[in-house]
Amino acid sequence: MPAIQLTPAQRKEHRAAAHHLDPVVMIGGEGFTAAVEKELEVALNAHGLIKVRVFSDDRAAREALLAEVADKLSAAPIQHIGKLLVLWRPIPPKEKAERDDRMPGPRTVKIVSFSKSGNHRATVKKVQVFGNERVTSGGQVKRAKARATSVKKKARD
Repeated sequence: MPAIQLTPAQRKEHRAAAHHLDPVVMIGGEGFTAAVEKELEVALNAHGLIKVRVFSDDRAAREALLAEVADKLSAAPIQHIGKLLVLWRPIPPKEKAERDDRMPGPRTVKIVSFSKSGNHRATVKKVQVFGNERVTSGGQVKRAKARATSVKKKARD
């Protein structure tokens, strides 16, 4: 599959977004293997925009590797700076739906609490949580704070 073609403005936006990212995949001495391809595929599906570290001292080889990876994974090559490569591909709709699975309605959450001594079995409690609630790390259900705009609306009415 061919690589995605982006305009310079789009590439600039993706470069800016990738600035703070850390490399999620590293390509070693073996080069672009099937295992590396699989990891890159998973990372692109999960994040869309990724950095890849290449452990090679040959700049021309890294340039060729960027083009090869972009073509094989149908991604857009964003940047090659030093030993870092930046790739982008839109996240598939199915992956987006899996990440945004929090519904506003009620959902059942399991809260597991372990004994302090470690000799007893963990207790599991099922709690129903609504859209404006969250479960803390301590297992408590907390309601979201009222937003400032809704408070102002209530005061106006």
